[in-house]
Amino acid sequence: MSGPHGEVALWRRTADDGAAVTELVVDGVFAMDDVDTSTERALATEALARVDGAELAVLVGGLGLGWTAASVLASPGVAEVVVVELEDALLRWAATGLLPGLPSISDPRLDLVAGDVACAFEPDRYDAVLLDVDNGPDFLVHGTNAGLYGAPGLARALAAVRPGGVLAIWSADPSPTLLARLAQLPDAVDAEQLVLPVERDGRVFEYAVLLVRRN
Repeated sequence: MSGPHGEVALWRRTADDGAAVTELVVDGVFAMDDVDTSTERALATEALARVDGAELAVLVGGLGLGWTAASVLASPGVAEVVVVELEDALLRWAATGLLPGLPSISDPRLDLVAGDVACAFEPDRYDAVLLDVDNGPDFLVHGTNAGLYGAPGLARALAAVRPGGVLAIWSADPSPTLLARLAQLPDAVDAEQLVLPVERDGRVFEYAVLLVRRN
Protein backbone atom coordinates (compact mmCIF):
# COMPACT_ATOMS: atom_id res chain seq x y z
CA MET A 1 0.00 0.00 0.00
CA SER A 2 1.37 3.42 -0.93
CA GLY A 3 2.11 5.86 1.88
CA PRO A 4 3.67 9.31 2.34
CA HIS A 5 7.14 7.78 2.49
CA GLY A 6 6.78 5.03 -0.11
CA GLU A 7 5.22 1.61 -0.16
CA VAL A 8 4.20 -0.08 3.08
CA ALA A 9 3.83 -3.84 2.89
CA LEU A 10 2.62 -6.47 5.33
CA TRP A 11 3.89 -9.90 4.38
CA ARG A 12 2.87 -13.29 5.70
CA ARG A 13 5.18 -16.28 5.32
CA THR A 14 5.70 -19.71 6.83
CA ALA A 15 8.87 -20.29 8.84
CA ASP A 16 10.93 -23.47 8.63
CA ASP A 17 9.22 -24.78 11.76
CA GLY A 18 5.78 -24.20 10.21
CA ALA A 19 4.94 -21.11 12.25
CA ALA A 20 3.23 -18.16 10.56
CA VAL A 21 5.40 -15.03 10.44
CA THR A 22 4.28 -11.46 9.72
CA GLU A 23 6.81 -9.00 8.28
CA LEU A 24 6.55 -5.22 7.95
CA VAL A 25 8.50 -3.60 5.09
CA VAL A 26 8.53 0.20 4.64
CA ASP A 27 9.75 1.65 1.35
CA GLY A 28 11.76 -1.48 0.68
CA VAL A 29 13.40 -1.45 4.14
CA PHE A 30 12.72 -4.35 6.51
CA ALA A 31 11.23 -2.78 9.64
CA MET A 32 10.25 -5.74 11.83
CA ASP A 33 8.64 -9.15 12.06
CA ASP A 34 7.10 -11.22 14.83
CA VAL A 35 9.59 -14.06 14.97
CA ASP A 36 10.62 -12.66 18.36
CA THR A 37 8.68 -9.79 19.94
CA SER A 38 10.37 -9.78 23.33
CA THR A 39 12.25 -6.52 22.81
CA GLU A 40 9.21 -4.60 21.53
CA ARG A 41 7.33 -5.77 24.60
CA ALA A 42 10.28 -4.95 26.85
CA LEU A 43 10.16 -1.33 25.63
CA ALA A 44 6.79 -1.08 27.38
CA THR A 45 7.34 -3.25 30.44
CA GLU A 46 10.78 -1.87 31.32
CA ALA A 47 9.62 1.74 31.01
CA LEU A 48 6.46 1.25 33.04
CA ALA A 49 8.31 -0.71 35.73
CA ARG A 50 10.13 2.56 36.43
CA VAL A 51 6.98 4.69 36.75
CA ASP A 52 5.03 4.98 39.98
CA GLY A 53 1.36 5.77 40.35
CA ALA A 54 -1.99 4.92 38.82
CA GLU A 55 -4.10 6.36 36.02
CA LEU A 56 -0.98 6.50 33.88
CA ALA A 57 -0.94 8.21 30.48
CA VAL A 58 1.46 6.76 27.90
CA LEU A 59 2.51 8.02 24.46
CA VAL A 60 3.80 5.42 21.99
CA GLY A 61 5.60 6.63 18.89
CA GLY A 62 5.25 3.98 16.19
CA LEU A 63 2.56 1.32 15.97
CA GLY A 64 4.57 -1.37 14.19
CA LEU A 65 2.86 -4.74 14.50
CA GLY A 66 1.17 -3.67 17.73
CA TRP A 67 3.22 -5.52 20.33
CA THR A 68 4.40 -2.47 22.27
CA ALA A 69 0.94 -0.91 22.44
CA ALA A 70 -0.57 -4.20 23.57
CA SER A 71 2.04 -4.55 26.31
CA VAL A 72 1.30 -1.04 27.55
CA LEU A 73 -2.42 -1.83 27.69
CA ALA A 74 -1.67 -5.00 29.66
CA SER A 75 0.41 -3.12 32.25
CA PRO A 76 -1.13 -2.27 35.64
CA GLY A 77 -2.31 1.28 36.25
CA VAL A 78 -2.49 2.41 32.62
CA ALA A 79 -5.50 4.63 31.94
CA GLU A 80 -4.63 6.14 28.54
CA VAL A 81 -2.51 5.00 25.60
CA VAL A 82 -1.97 7.34 22.65
CA VAL A 83 -0.22 5.70 19.70
CA VAL A 84 1.02 8.04 16.96
CA GLU A 85 1.77 6.36 13.64
CA LEU A 86 3.07 8.01 10.47
CA GLU A 87 1.80 5.37 8.05
CA ASP A 88 -1.95 5.37 7.44
CA ALA A 89 -1.73 1.79 6.15
CA LEU A 90 -0.80 0.48 9.59
CA LEU A 91 -3.75 2.26 11.15
CA ARG A 92 -6.08 0.72 8.57
CA TRP A 93 -4.64 -2.74 9.16
CA ALA A 94 -5.05 -2.26 12.91
CA ALA A 95 -8.70 -1.31 12.41
CA THR A 96 -9.32 -4.52 10.48
CA GLY A 97 -7.48 -6.76 12.94
CA LEU A 98 -4.51 -7.58 10.71
CA LEU A 99 -1.77 -6.65 13.18
CA PRO A 100 -0.75 -9.76 15.12
CA GLY A 101 0.24 -7.89 18.28
CA LEU A 102 -2.96 -5.86 18.44
CA PRO A 103 -5.78 -7.96 16.97
CA SER A 104 -8.41 -5.61 18.42
CA ILE A 105 -8.49 -1.84 18.97
CA SER A 106 -11.71 -1.88 20.97
CA ASP A 107 -10.04 -1.01 24.30
CA PRO A 108 -11.49 2.41 25.27
CA ARG A 109 -8.12 3.47 26.71
CA LEU A 110 -6.49 3.25 23.28
CA ASP A 111 -6.30 6.18 20.86
CA LEU A 112 -4.63 5.63 17.47
CA VAL A 113 -3.52 8.88 15.85
CA ALA A 114 -2.12 9.48 12.37
CA GLY A 115 0.89 11.75 12.26
CA ASP A 116 4.47 12.40 13.31
CA VAL A 117 5.14 11.67 16.97
CA ALA A 118 7.50 14.66 17.11
CA CYS A 119 4.39 16.83 16.76
CA ALA A 120 2.72 15.12 19.74
CA PHE A 121 5.18 16.13 22.46
CA GLU A 122 2.91 18.20 24.71
CA PRO A 123 4.82 19.45 27.77
CA ASP A 124 4.15 17.52 31.00
CA ARG A 125 1.45 15.44 29.30
CA TYR A 126 2.52 11.81 29.83
CA ASP A 127 3.92 9.52 32.48
CA ALA A 128 5.91 7.62 29.86
CA VAL A 129 6.92 8.27 26.26
CA LEU A 130 7.99 5.21 24.25
CA LEU A 131 9.67 5.66 20.88
CA ASP A 132 9.98 2.88 18.31
CA VAL A 133 9.76 4.79 15.05
CA ASP A 134 12.92 3.41 13.42
CA ASN A 135 15.38 0.57 13.76
CA GLY A 136 17.25 2.89 16.09
CA PRO A 137 19.24 6.12 15.73
CA ASP A 138 21.89 4.44 13.57
CA PHE A 139 19.54 2.66 11.14
CA LEU A 140 16.71 4.98 10.20
CA VAL A 141 13.68 3.75 8.29
CA HIS A 142 12.93 7.40 7.44
CA GLY A 143 15.83 9.82 7.17
CA THR A 144 13.56 12.63 8.33
CA ASN A 145 13.48 11.02 11.78
CA ALA A 146 17.14 11.88 12.41
CA GLY A 147 16.12 15.05 14.27
CA LEU A 148 14.22 12.96 16.79
CA TYR A 149 17.50 11.52 18.07
CA GLY A 150 19.39 14.81 18.25
CA ALA A 151 19.61 16.72 21.51
CA PRO A 152 16.77 19.17 20.69
CA GLY A 153 14.39 16.37 19.64
CA LEU A 154 15.20 14.28 22.70
CA ALA A 155 14.76 17.31 24.96
CA ARG A 156 11.28 17.88 23.56
CA ALA A 157 10.41 14.21 24.07
CA LEU A 158 11.61 14.28 27.68
CA ALA A 159 9.72 17.52 28.32
CA ALA A 160 6.52 15.71 27.32
CA VAL A 161 7.09 13.44 30.32
CA ARG A 162 5.87 14.54 33.72
CA PRO A 163 8.49 14.82 36.49
CA GLY A 164 9.31 11.32 37.67
CA GLY A 165 8.22 9.82 34.36
CA VAL A 166 10.31 7.97 31.78
CA LEU A 167 11.38 8.36 28.17
CA ALA A 168 12.27 5.02 26.53
CA ILE A 169 13.70 4.36 23.07
CA TRP A 170 14.01 1.05 21.18
CA SER A 171 17.14 0.44 19.13
CA ALA A 172 18.24 -2.40 16.86
CA ASP A 173 21.76 -2.02 18.29
CA PRO A 174 23.27 -0.70 21.52
CA SER A 175 24.03 3.01 21.14
CA PRO A 176 26.52 4.53 23.59
CA THR A 177 26.24 7.82 21.72
CA LEU A 178 22.48 8.02 22.27
CA LEU A 179 22.89 6.99 25.92
CA ALA A 180 25.37 9.83 26.49
CA ARG A 181 23.06 12.25 24.73
CA LEU A 182 20.14 11.24 26.96
CA ALA A 183 22.24 11.59 30.11
CA GLN A 184 23.17 15.16 29.14
CA LEU A 185 19.59 16.39 28.66
CA PRO A 186 18.30 19.05 31.05
CA ASP A 187 16.30 17.47 33.91
CA ALA A 188 17.51 13.97 32.96
CA VAL A 189 18.49 11.43 35.61
CA ASP A 190 19.09 7.68 35.73
CA ALA A 191 19.94 7.26 32.05
CA GLU A 192 20.54 3.59 31.28
CA GLN A 193 20.80 1.16 28.40
CA LEU A 194 19.42 -2.37 28.58
CA VAL A 195 21.10 -4.70 26.10
CA LEU A 196 18.68 -7.46 25.09
CA PRO A 197 20.23 -10.49 23.33
CA VAL A 198 17.93 -12.41 20.99
CA GLU A 199 18.84 -15.63 19.20
CA ARG A 200 17.62 -15.88 15.62
CA ASP A 201 18.61 -18.32 12.90
CA GLY A 202 21.51 -19.62 14.95
CA ARG A 203 22.91 -16.14 15.63
CA VAL A 204 22.66 -13.86 18.65
CA PHE A 205 21.62 -10.27 17.96
CA GLU A 206 21.90 -7.52 20.55
CA TYR A 207 18.98 -5.09 20.65
CA ALA A 208 18.64 -2.30 23.18
CA VAL A 209 16.16 -0.24 25.14
CA LEU A 210 17.45 3.11 26.36
CA LEU A 211 15.68 4.83 29.25
CA VAL A 212 15.95 8.11 31.08
CA ARG A 213 13.87 9.57 33.89
CA ARG A 214 12.79 13.19 34.11
CA ASN A 215 13.92 14.72 37.39
